[in-house]
Amino acid sequence: MIAWEIAPQVHCLGPLGRTQTNVYFVGTAASCVLVDTAWTKDGSLIRRAAAHLFGADVAPTAILLTHAHPDHAGSARELALGWDCPVYVHPLELPLATGDFTAMSAYAGPLDSWVILPMLRLIGQRRRHSILARSSLMPVVRALDPDSEAPGLPGWQCIPTPGHTPGHLSFFRSSDRILITGDAVVTIELNSLSGLLRHRRGLCGPPWYTTWNHSAARESIRTLAGLEPTVLASGHGRPLIGEGTSGALREFAERVG
Repeated sequence: MIAWEIAPQVHCLGPLGRTQTNVYFVGTAASCVLVDTAWTKDGSLIRRAAAHLFGADVAPTAILLTHAHPDHAGSARELALGWDCPVYVHPLELPLATGDFTAMSAYAGPLDSWVILPMLRLIGQRRRHSILARSSLMPVVRALDPDSEAPGLPGWQCIPTPGHTPGHLSFFRSSDRILITGDAVVTIELNSLSGLLRHRRGLCGPPWYTTWNHSAARESIRTLAGLEPTVLASGHGRPLIGEGTSGALREFAERVG
């Protein structure tokens, strides 16, 4: 799959696989940043897309993560080590990115509480530590300043959008109102089994089964609607592009309350 241009200097690789996950290349060969890294298995595909866009000898200068869930951070460690670049997250996301079990327990969504955490407790501390260490971004991750421009992306703002996770971030280029939303808002119906299986399009909030705070998630949707984006580049589903984008997001925000 070849990354396709959704806005000037913004390319989307995706949607990928059953979860219709997206990663974004922002910039040019002179300075490029990768936003999100999909699943662990997608690292080689992302490397090939980067080489096709910018040349085999050019690598992104940074990786920005909207949040630290495995379908967005899965390939971050592999890519960062191979490209010799840092991975940036919101400070509140740092404990999740480094495999802090206490933080995972504190910020768990329903699926974590009902399935993942009980399994990790059952296998014992030593084995749990080994599993979490293998997926930890500790060697490469850094906390960004959410009140400053996005690292490596002049003209892009960090927009804190907590709810799905405590440190979830979106990224916004105000000059042409391009918005990268991660899972704060997606364009595929992840909150129904039929929607997920059929890849049914439609604006949707973060998946309820992996969301930490639903009230905060709704407030984040309202925050994003206030930006009036011309392009909504979501973490799952085909990006929404065109004149009706801001109106569609505003109407969705009103529906979710």
